[in-house]
Amino acid sequence: MRWPSGFVALLLLTIIILSYTLQRVEFKFKIYGNFRNHLEAAWAATGNGVSSSVRPTKDGTLYHLEMEWSKKEKEIKNILQELDQLMPNVTFRDIKTVTSAKNSQATIVNRQDAYCVGDHLAVRLDLYDHVGKRKEHGGDFLQARIYSLNLEAGASGLVQDHGNGTYLVDFTLFWEGNVSVSLLLIHPSEAVSALWRARKKGYDKIGFTGKFLNGTSAVNTECGFKLNRSLELCAYLDERDQEAFYCVKSKNVPCEAFVSLKSYNTPISYLTALERTLLTRSNVGVQIPHVLGDIRVVSCKSELNKPASEKCTFGVNVPFPSGFVWQNQWHPLSCDLRAFDTVDHLTTCLKGKLVYLLGDSTGRQWIESLTRRVHTLRYLDSHGAGKHKNLIAVDLAQNIQIQWRKHHHPLVTGHEYLVTDHSYIAQEIDKVAGDEATAVIIAIGQHFRPFPLELFLRRALNVRSAIRRLLLRSPGTKVVLKGENVRELDVDQERFSDFHGYAQYLAVKEIFQDLNVVFIDAWDMTVAYGTNNVHPPDHVVWNEIKMFLNSIC
Repeated sequence: MRWPSGFVALLLLTIIILSYTLQRVEFKFKIYGNFRNHLEAAWAATGNGVSSSVRPTKDGTLYHLEMEWSKKEKEIKNILQELDQLMPNVTFRDIKTVTSAKNSQATIVNRQDAYCVGDHLAVRLDLYDHVGKRKEHGGDFLQARIYSLNLEAGASGLVQDHGNGTYLVDFTLFWEGNVSVSLLLIHPSEAVSALWRARKKGYDKIGFTGKFLNGTSAVNTECGFKLNRSLELCAYLDERDQEAFYCVKSKNVPCEAFVSLKSYNTPISYLTALERTLLTRSNVGVQIPHVLGDIRVVSCKSELNKPASEKCTFGVNVPFPSGFVWQNQWHPLSCDLRAFDTVDHLTTCLKGKLVYLLGDSTGRQWIESLTRRVHTLRYLDSHGAGKHKNLIAVDLAQNIQIQWRKHHHPLVTGHEYLVTDHSYIAQEIDKVAGDEATAVIIAIGQHFRPFPLELFLRRALNVRSAIRRLLLRSPGTKVVLKGENVRELDVDQERFSDFHGYAQYLAVKEIFQDLNVVFIDAWDMTVAYGTNNVHPPDHVVWNEIKMFLNSIC
């Protein structure tokens, strides 16, 4: 039997079309499958097998997301590897082999009868253990500072680790007078190694209690980044940025009824009993004894000169230390700060400005400080509740608006706060239209310390992407990163140690180094001021704000 030639041609054309269509379908399913795999891999740390409502969109969209996710994961891995190389990897079985501040020695390398303002003071540290044996490796977490109490002056020192138990501390002598030296062993290398290892192990050192409404009744349930996958969970996902948070779903209570959250410290520790002894208050922030005496600094013709600058600029790549305290005022090395010491000066600078403060309570301190000084700034009722409600302050006559919004998960606090009035910082930045009268200040870090560093790195990278998008659509918008500050030495060190904050500080400087943003080095400032408080005193906060004001006016 012979088929008509026209029919054969039509049959062949149909086969070709079907083959092409099947290939396209297979290709799309492959993309979607890779998309889901990538999403699950990115959230693997949560340990939850919860499906999301993601659906493939237009051709190329998911491929672009996959590429962005892949780049992000690679960058996170690279930063972690770089930090790993900086960290000691030591174990100990006897407290006697641990670095001892009491037995360690400090020596001035370049001893002089007097130094000129602008000269450098070099101090060598030789560290020993508790039986007087010289340490043969580095990795100790040290904090160095010079100060003059009568002048209300201070500055950070730059610590160089030689990797063999010897450290060189470089101080710049910024002011005239007698100068004292403080050398603190915050943590011995053995504690640093233990803290770094323990931080990698889990998300469960902090627990979260979520409140849901079932009609008019409140229902509490467990929430967190990692929950029992055998339970039915409510998944709160940001697919684009790979952010995830979960709550155990209560029976007959919809996931959309999530109202508020609070946190608590769990009894979980990833340290041994011997390692925990290194983190008791008596073993944290111990002064290394020395007989250096007062350092005499005099005025000379070769005094430190600041470069002339029409406008202060503070980038991420500034040298350390970036400035010093004198007469209780911060003096950056890059320029002379204007004081903004009258209400008229303040309102003139802020006139017509829209200022967004996004992040933790160290950013909230800014709006509180500004409203205390500018009495025409009045708070609006944001209809929030509790200590962590969003704040909005306005001066209608001068067209000034300042608002603070807390960042999204994690917020570590025993005070209950709403989860419906804020979102991730990247999402908040995406809502900013931006112009030359708009400023965005970002402050994150403290609440991430109890969790694996990947969580903070992913959040910082997402913020960076959002800043890039903002500056593309509005290059004139001023973006400010307020760095993390040091805090109390008597807190739970496994969760909140300044060592964790310092790792994040280094990561921030790496992640944002190529962006055109203002960087306020609160770490350097609070070490120089000698304040160990998660919420620095108002005079320190005000000097942070002055740096911001000098960058926009």
